[in-house]
Parts: sequence; structure tokens; C-alpha cells
Amino acid sequence: MEIKETIFRPILTTKGRNTGNPHSVMLRAVNYNGKIYFSRHRPDGDWFKNALANPDVKIEYNDIVFSGKAKLVTDEEFSKKISELKYPDEERAKEKRVTIEITLDNA
Repeated sequence: MEIKETIFRPILTTKGRNTGNPHSVMLRAVNYNGKIYFSRHRPDGDWFKNALANPDVKIEYNDIVFSGKAKLVTDEEFSKKISELKYPDEERAKEKRVTIEITLDNA
């Protein structure tokens, strides 16, 4: 099973960087070139910090759970491309964002 949509709203589950407990949040995601991307304005969200501290994550979508590895996107131009895909025809697509890339296991 694979995710076909370019923009979708899965549940991202990270492992708490302090507690080790699962932390789940529903977010808007971008499916691009076989990888999943999540972004936000600043790197201060729990899910963002957790994914950087513990890169093993889960993504639940359409009652299917995918596991994968997270890493920070350091290419600002690429992050801008993800924002344009995430927010098509919206002014906020131009805002600077921090982005995490998820490589799904067995993808």
C-alpha cells in the first residue's frame, strides 16, 4: 500500500525526546518524490524536536500505519518547493519554514 495523494493529513507519531512516550499529531503533509514532508514556521514544536531527537517515526493514514526515518531538510530552496506544494496558490507558501523529510521503510 502506498500514499497516492500529494497533499494529505496523516497522524504523525514521534517518540518523546524527554519521556520516550508516543506523541501523535495530525498535520498537513506533502508526498513528493517518494518521501513525506512535514513543515512548520519555527523548530519549536514538540513533534519537530522529537523527530530530530528520535528519527524513528510512524505515519498513520487511511487506517494504515507506515514507519520511517525522519531527517532535517537543510536545503532552503527545497524547503521552499515543499511549501509551494503544501500551500498551492496561498500566500503562506512564500513564508520561510523548517522541514522534515520522512523516508518510509520498505518504500
